[in-house]
Amino acid sequence: MAKEVTGTTWTVYDANTMTQAEIYGSVLCELGEKYPKIVGLSADLAKSTKIGVFGDKFPDRFFNVGIAEQNMFGVAAGLAKSGLLPFVSTMAAFTAMRGLEQVRTDICYQNLNVKIIATHGGVSFGAAGTTHHCTEDISIMRSIANMTVIVPADGIETACAVRAAVEWPGPVYIRIGRGFEPTYYQSEDYGFKIGKAQTISEGTDITLICCGITVFQAAEAAKMLKEQDGLSVRVLNMHTIKPLDEEAVMKAVLETRRIITLEDHNIYGGLGSAVADVIAKSGKGCAFEKAGIPDCYCVVGYPEDLYCHYGLDCDSIVTKVREVMGRDFEEDESWEDEV
Repeated sequence: MAKEVTGTTWTVYDANTMTQAEIYGSVLCELGEKYPKIVGLSADLAKSTKIGVFGDKFPDRFFNVGIAEQNMFGVAAGLAKSGLLPFVSTMAAFTAMRGLEQVRTDICYQNLNVKIIATHGGVSFGAAGTTHHCTEDISIMRSIANMTVIVPADGIETACAVRAAVEWPGPVYIRIGRGFEPTYYQSEDYGFKIGKAQTISEGTDITLICCGITVFQAAEAAKMLKEQDGLSVRVLNMHTIKPLDEEAVMKAVLETRRIITLEDHNIYGGLGSAVADVIAKSGKGCAFEKAGIPDCYCVVGYPEDLYCHYGLDCDSIVTKVREVMGRDFEEDESWEDEV
């Protein structure tokens, strides 16, 4: 019998049987009771994104604008200007590309308090193909001034992110998947904080910095590498891509000197690039590798097969760690010659 998760209306068992979007919808309904200024917006995807349950509970505070994402973000901006707190939900591809001008100019330029929950991120909508994959959104959103970017690991962390977003000023982009991504966390009381990485496991040989669906896979890979290779693998859940936890990145560089980033996103511009920026700015050297979607349009298939195809499953991560561990680089305790 699963125990109750503190602060939520479902059990751990439920979290293992609900999608991230379903948990988001449930949490938003709960928050709607507490915050009467919350309103919901959809572009005819209320059922797919699960914001529809909010509309069922608060019909006077829910707006379906039809298949018109650009209009939806413009309306959200106007509602925010009037003092309301809009939660906007559509697929990530329709947010980061079709509605980008309005997200940037109407919402972020004015630093408006709009929360965007983008579903079907990465290749989680595998069989739908390139038009519905979204492997560019993290790069796009983190480049926009005033935007906060969060990629939760699972449904529990999605709940934490949505709750935190209510109190976080300004635009927030929360990117979640489509289906039944594995649950890593067992309760909400693990200390989620926007802009602060979560240490999944301590380690001294190498660090895996991950977000979204790769958190669960990285944690499993760390266990396997300890058992089979005797390696001490640090795993950081970098759920907030912007603002990035630079302190956690540099601590990993200084203490492990081998870094691999993992993300269901193009290797250009996303988590890996954000981490690389921090390392480059520091002047410190380390063995570094970015794992994610290569510079291509993804093939079509089931999400689980695509994660394996692009090296984001547990076995592929183990192989990548062994490869990076075999690289030579200069060991230096003081690093005075590297600054």
